[in-house]
Amino acid sequence: MPTRARDTRLTYRSLVVAAVAALMAVLLSPAGAQGAGPRESGPPESRPVYSYENAVRESVWVDTGLDGDGDGRSDRVAVDIVRPGEPARQGRKIPVIMDASPYYSCCGRGNESQLKTYDAHGRPVRFPLYYDNYFVPRGYAFVAVDLAGTNRSDGCVDVGGRLDVQSAKAVVDWLNGRARGYTTRAGGERATAGWSDGRTGMIGKSYDGTVANGVAATGVDGLRTIVPIGAISSWYDYYFAQGAPLYDSGPDWLSGYVESPEARGRCAAVQRRLVDQAPRTGDWTKLWSERDYVKNADKVKASVFAVHGMQDLNVRTKHLGQWWDALADRGVERKIWLSQTGHVDPFDYRRATWVDTLHRWFDHYLLGYDNGIDREPMADIERHPDQWSTDKVWPPRTTHRTTVRPGPGQEPGVGTLALKPARPGTTETFTDDPAQSETEWAADLDRTTGAKAGFRTAPLTRDLRLAGSSTVTVTATPTTSTAHLSAVLVDIGPDTIRDYGSSGEGITTLTDRTCWGASTTGDSSCYKETRARTAAVDRTVLSRGWADLGTYVSAGHGRPLTPGRAYTITIDLAATDHVVPAGHRLALIVAGTDRDLIDPPDSTPTLTLDLARTSAQLPLTGGAGAFVRATAGSAPATATPRAVHSEGVTSPRPARRIPGGSHS
Repeated sequence: MPTRARDTRLTYRSLVVAAVAALMAVLLSPAGAQGAGPRESGPPESRPVYSYENAVRESVWVDTGLDGDGDGRSDRVAVDIVRPGEPARQGRKIPVIMDASPYYSCCGRGNESQLKTYDAHGRPVRFPLYYDNYFVPRGYAFVAVDLAGTNRSDGCVDVGGRLDVQSAKAVVDWLNGRARGYTTRAGGERATAGWSDGRTGMIGKSYDGTVANGVAATGVDGLRTIVPIGAISSWYDYYFAQGAPLYDSGPDWLSGYVESPEARGRCAAVQRRLVDQAPRTGDWTKLWSERDYVKNADKVKASVFAVHGMQDLNVRTKHLGQWWDALADRGVERKIWLSQTGHVDPFDYRRATWVDTLHRWFDHYLLGYDNGIDREPMADIERHPDQWSTDKVWPPRTTHRTTVRPGPGQEPGVGTLALKPARPGTTETFTDDPAQSETEWAADLDRTTGAKAGFRTAPLTRDLRLAGSSTVTVTATPTTSTAHLSAVLVDIGPDTIRDYGSSGEGITTLTDRTCWGASTTGDSSCYKETRARTAAVDRTVLSRGWADLGTYVSAGHGRPLTPGRAYTITIDLAATDHVVPAGHRLALIVAGTDRDLIDPPDSTPTLTLDLARTSAQLPLTGGAGAFVRATAGSAPATATPRAVHSEGVTSPRPARRIPGGSHS
């Protein structure tokens, strides 16, 4: 009987889905409600049947309900809108794609750093990126929101805090009839969104995607999906790695950088709070709690299509890993793309596939089309430049956290990596050298150096896949009262990868253009093409993490160390998905300051590792059994990797203080 009941429900559900799809095929045909509809054959798809040239272009100022600049009036944020005119004239409502950003006037969006432009009357002319060109003819509105304190908005930038998030949330509320909008920045004439059906999807890269995460974490009604690209999930982790500073400044610098000149003159109090409540000690404060979206993942109602470069050294994939895991724990509908690039938009490394996938994603979650995208593989992973694999679920269900342990080798600092723990009392010693980075450490894995301790498997006899987030637990005795630690996973062996350390972070921009949607004189849909920029390497850093050893008790509260005393700390590493091929070796490096990626401590410590109390917890597909099989026997002679040398991928450049960098 239970089986029959399940079968009945499934059959009924299938009939309902089929009936709804058939009804939508009629209602949403080119002559019907959305000006979009099913293909002649295949899944339904919105089609470009509306005029982009004659689209409605307007600006509205939405009341956020907050007075961030303290002038006694509620702040209004500028909302630039482009939407097809035909549906409103026919009495039909449409969904919205929104990109809320602080960069529309200061820094630009996309690989070509586009800014908003306006005509002599202040009406919007150019909307950066292709979202408007492509989706407006297909029956969507596109909304570009200036965050509070930027471009034409009131208020102040508070870098991921309440003011930033409310800037965009208030617009979602306005689109759903719950907030007030005005036709001018200071006037009293009301503007309503009667043309909107309330269904909203947010998209954006870096800071913009971060705002989407923050708004989703409020649980606001009407937000149906978000597409965060290289986005932050907790602002503390953007500025610190378990107490270790990642930049030489805090959020106050970023706020001042993106604010409009007018806002800088009125936002001194907000700037002061960003200084006082974000101490460079790395201590966790209420300011960081407000900017931690992970803790509110249980409020997320929207589906999430997360995209990230696995070699993103601006917004590290720790942000992705902790957000993804929290969403998974709460059963949020989600999809993921992981590339080999740095901080790069998928439009610039997998353009045609990306636009098609995004199109189907929005059609499903905003138009309600049953096009099957929710039943496709959850994950797309770039294995080699422009070569992708898929997984039904990510991480794969056969992935299990497996503990591997360092052991001594024949030479100091050149040890082994295996399942068996080292004998008690076995140690390795290194001295922090802030002039060295993971690049030099990886190049020197086969020889003794004073700045790191390295541990390697023998050449693998089978492929070994890591999928997810790793941790490394270290027991170390410092010689000084301060110490920073780095933990790095390395694939030793020849490969060709994207050159993520180059200025393009894995892409080269070409001169030829391709067009994605309709254009006007003031807003072109044509963008420069790119190709993969690659490097031949003899080793690949696949994940890294850092920590201030003084946070051994609590990741958010450091304390002075006692020289000569042993401390145990667990370091979180960035999420990744990497296959170490047969013939290559997997290595773990433990060292001090990772040059250009974290700031050095106040002293120059020598640290002694207790190997018996040091281990790495790795997300291995196949678990411990896969590790045993991959490390058993001897690799074929033809698969033996060449000696490691210092050439290959460009060394990481100094960390940026701007989420978005040169490829915003």
